[in-house]
Amino acid sequence: MAFLGTAARRVMACRQLLSPLCLATTHCYSSQSTHTTEKSVPYEKTLKQEDGLSGPTKPLLKSADVVVIGGGSLGCQTLYHLCKLGMTNVVLLERDRLTAGTTWHTAGLLWQLRPSDTEVELLDHTRNVISSELEEETGLETGWIQNGGLFIASNKQRLDEYKRLMSLGKAYGIESYVLSPAETKDLYPLMNVKDLYGTLYVPKDGTMDPAGTCTTLSRAATARGATVIENCPVTGIQVKVDDLGVKRVKAVETAHGTIQTPCVVNCAGVWATKLGEMAGVNVPLIAMHHAYVVTERIEGIQNMPNVRDHDASVYLRLQGDALSVGGYEHNPIFCNDVSNNFAFSLFDLDWDVFMQHINGAVNRVPALEQTGIKSTVCGPESFTADHKPLMGEAPEVRGFFLGCGFNSAGMMLGGGCGKELAHWIIHGRPEKDMYGYDIRYNTDYKYSEILGKEYTFDFPPHHDVVIFRNAVAVFDMSYFGKFYLTGPDAKKAADWLFTADGNKAPGENLCLLRGGVESDLTVSRLEPSPAHHPLTPESNGEAYYLAIGGGVAQHNWSHIQAVLQGQGFRCTLIDHTEDMGMISIQGPKRLAQTNYSYFPFELIRYTGVSEKGYQATSETETTSEASYLG
Repeated sequence: MAFLGTAARRVMACRQLLSPLCLATTHCYSSQSTHTTEKSVPYEKTLKQEDGLSGPTKPLLKSADVVVIGGGSLGCQTLYHLCKLGMTNVVLLERDRLTAGTTWHTAGLLWQLRPSDTEVELLDHTRNVISSELEEETGLETGWIQNGGLFIASNKQRLDEYKRLMSLGKAYGIESYVLSPAETKDLYPLMNVKDLYGTLYVPKDGTMDPAGTCTTLSRAATARGATVIENCPVTGIQVKVDDLGVKRVKAVETAHGTIQTPCVVNCAGVWATKLGEMAGVNVPLIAMHHAYVVTERIEGIQNMPNVRDHDASVYLRLQGDALSVGGYEHNPIFCNDVSNNFAFSLFDLDWDVFMQHINGAVNRVPALEQTGIKSTVCGPESFTADHKPLMGEAPEVRGFFLGCGFNSAGMMLGGGCGKELAHWIIHGRPEKDMYGYDIRYNTDYKYSEILGKEYTFDFPPHHDVVIFRNAVAVFDMSYFGKFYLTGPDAKKAADWLFTADGNKAPGENLCLLRGGVESDLTVSRLEPSPAHHPLTPESNGEAYYLAIGGGVAQHNWSHIQAVLQGQGFRCTLIDHTEDMGMISIQGPKRLAQTNYSYFPFELIRYTGVSEKGYQATSETETTSEASYLG
């Protein structure tokens, strides 16, 4: 028998004797691995459809209000919540069977506490749906197991973080306790607590069953009028251009027919990028190998809580009388292309990559050193650059929504995100603050490129504060978004979009349809200027200049465009962020002079700090000269 503590070394020693079959359809790369082997899954037949069946499991509808593509956790949750909100003419298309791809082999862990209050609310909703709501509605069990969760703190800083999580959880009624090493040992006798500062125990954390959850969700949705069609691969997305030149979803093409629809939801997991390409939508995620191993029986492990050791990047999931051991790989294997037929398949485990998890697991539960490995699970998982999901309506095509890139948390966040995505589709925006997940905040910039834009860190922080208070300070704000709103209906659009009168002093808020505030920005009406003036656009109507914080500029651009398109305003939004610079001049000192006719820039009287101040905007190549204004 291979024991967990020695299996990796033995496998690596024997691996040279094997002749692995490299996948022709899946190109992967890693500094530690040059090939990928597809693993034989003995129970694959039980997950796939019965032999002899071909074609979709149900007849295709001619039209639908929404078509959800992908029958994993997010697809099923989104379908269910669309129906709960009253939209019943909805269809879910799955290329193979429900849970195919990633969901079927997920660990299914649910931790209720996260650093974000929004995520705590999302997780709480997922737990409510899976632990009680679905069972009450359908009479079916989802497979929820409430065995608790235990976060490990190996240093004081980590324990302080967990105390903050506990405080946040109290605001949302989540029961949790900080335990001493001795109390942790009483709760989990098999755990090594010699190197612990403490733990955070959440009694109502637990484990979800992917097959049971998705099956119950689909049953509940179909009972409300939805249609779930399996074995129906999508082959294309039809996009039309309306009278205003706006691209919109028109239909979904499948191998068995076409469904007319104004709305598509991309819940295709590791295939989400391919699906986006069908509609001309960029989906910035990448597939990686993500793995765990299942141990043989461990005496005394029954009823123990799931364990998460963030410092060791390892989790221990209770699986009956055994454990599943896994975590986030430090040096993962990236998959450039996952085969369309990789529905219920797995990769062979790369022990070079997985070894870090074994070391952390054995240190935390020493009994694992002499515990055998029953099976290994290594499948494709989608990840994003900032480890946040991709949700919301794509800026390129109206009616194309995303619910993908969940970084191995699709089951855990599925209920909350499915509800928000359904609300987004029906009402135009989510109920909660989902900005961190919104696809519209992604830009083409890379962090290294942003740092290269002449930022200076030469002086201690207090110097700029002192000079700003006593004299005058100049801030380079060229990272701001700089937009022009022009056209015959520009004034009408400005009155609709913004809280203040655009013809008066600058400084106002960007409104939502329901009366909320989307953003804080500066709006200035532009006076007519000579032809070909470098800083004033040509316009056959009013023209407005919009200055928006760089961190939200892309998101605000998409929001404004959506409003202009939705209301049919005859105006144009022009982005001059890259070819215009901006500096802010703030402080009690007066400008040395007031005639700057020799310098091609726009000077706006504006301040947000109760002192006399200005914003100066010019073409990028001349912005640096503005430092000599006074």
